[in-house]
Amino acid sequence: MENPEKLLDLLCQDARLSTAQLANMTGATEEEVSQALRVFEKDGTILGYKTVIDWDKTARESVTALIEVKITPQKGMGFDEIARQIYSHPQVESVYLMSGGFDLTVIIKDRSIREVARFVSEQLAPMENVLSTGTHFILKKYKDYGVEFDPSEHDKREVTMAW
Repeated sequence: MENPEKLLDLLCQDARLSTAQLANMTGATEEEVSQALRVFEKDGTILGYKTVIDWDKTARESVTALIEVKITPQKGMGFDEIARQIYSHPQVESVYLMSGGFDLTVIIKDRSIREVARFVSEQLAPMENVLSTGTHFILKKYKDYGVEFDPSEHDKREVTMAW
């Protein structure tokens, strides 16, 4: 395949595109696209396919928090083992190593602020190498995974639900 990055860019924008559509958009054959996808999946370039859902339009109650974590890296392992311990929890959606005033950003989703607080106080903060945490709650989502959430839709729904 001549331009595999273009294929990956197209999949990032819409993972539901068929191999025929991808072939047409990249100038490759369907077989070349299928082969490239198999290689990307096998070598771990493509790790999964994600659907972006506006959970505010459903009955599910949840809260998303961004947690800043300062840690002491483990000798011989750096930050990796601590990050693994953190992301092993099911409510953890993302963990990033950061530059600046803290070491890790942890993004979690749970049912309530109380559940987030429980996770931080009972699971995260007591970890041996965690020095401190700072928790920030996501109040409103405008764009996620490159997908824009229409703020005017949210505003209309709030007015409708109030009646």
